[in-house]
Amino acid sequence: MTALRTLLVSLLLAAAGIAVLAGATDGFQAFTTETARRIDIREQPRTVPPITLQTAAGTDTSFANLRGRWLLVDFIYTRCTTYCTVQGGEFAKLQHDLAVPIATGKLQLLSVSFDPAHDAPPQLADYQRRFGDRGAGWLAVRPTNTADLATLMRVFGVVAVPDGLDGFVHNAAIAVVDPDGRLVAILDWDDPQGAARYVMKELAP
Repeated sequence: MTALRTLLVSLLLAAAGIAVLAGATDGFQAFTTETARRIDIREQPRTVPPITLQTAAGTDTSFANLRGRWLLVDFIYTRCTTYCTVQGGEFAKLQHDLAVPIATGKLQLLSVSFDPAHDAPPQLADYQRRFGDRGAGWLAVRPTNTADLATLMRVFGVVAVPDGLDGFVHNAAIAVVDPDGRLVAILDWDDPQGAARYVMKELAP
């Protein structure tokens, strides 16, 4: 009888533990912070504030001005020697692969610098040139003040930590903002084809 009671207690404790784990991980989906971020954004889209951005051409735009079209957004810094060196090439490729929705004003690619103190318009322009900018549909930009930068990083869930070597350790992804200005998805940073498929599916009649 004692052995049976012990077994029943153990089973009840195991069931309770599984229930707690399921609740804490969105039904076992969120085992990492990144996964949790993606689930949260997918289930609760976030409105992107109408923050002003300075472009590589030295002109101003804003997230408000960009509403009405889909945005594929990544966060970079131009001195990066890791993720950003791949991301730049990927966005240049997306310019080519998504040329039709870009040309019809349905899509914009946006690379946002989280190092605006260093990434002035000349550095942003050089970044685009280095990776084969095709001249339309891709903007490299920087927030115009530190408060706006902090807001954007919080909304998009971007983390960038100084690495002690004049650079940053940072997460990377392709974020999707819908025409209503809502952040609706976070996609893999190294899968531009997946980002293209996502957008084309949303644009399909």
